[in-house]
Amino acid sequence: MKGTVIYHAPVGDLQVDWEDGAITALKRAGADVKEAGAPNGLTEQVFRQLDEYFAGTRRRFDFPYRLHGTPFQEKVWAALRDIPYGETRSYRDIAEAIGHPKAFHAVGMANHANPICIAVPCHRVIGAGGALVGYGGGLDMKTALLALEKAHRR
Repeated sequence: MKGTVIYHAPVGDLQVDWEDGAITALKRAGADVKEAGAPNGLTEQVFRQLDEYFAGTRRRFDFPYRLHGTPFQEKVWAALRDIPYGETRSYRDIAEAIGHPKAFHAVGMANHANPICIAVPCHRVIGAGGALVGYGGGLDMKTALLALEKAHRR
């Protein structure tokens, strides 16, 4: 069984896709996305955790999700989950962390392919010199997420 629901976030609507008991996508909803399937325990768990995140009380997510990518993408996505709440890393930092120090452009491509935004925090990756570049949800969303985390960081 699979479906799609919309979470109305302070940064704009987010599309939540699920299949067989796991989230398969969490991303900014396009204007043409339609909900399919009824909300369930899994989507309620995701909504609750997103509510807590946007309230500044949740730092990590533990709802089940499924990532499908190349081995390189999966290494990048694992490194993203290691970036602490409220902190940022450069594309070069991630490339070095996964043992491919010259692959920072490929890290950017893997970051862009991340299907689970916020929970796999690709918004915490910035360009050289601290530049806010490249975010699939738009730079306005990236800026808002980083500002939220900075405001609630302990």
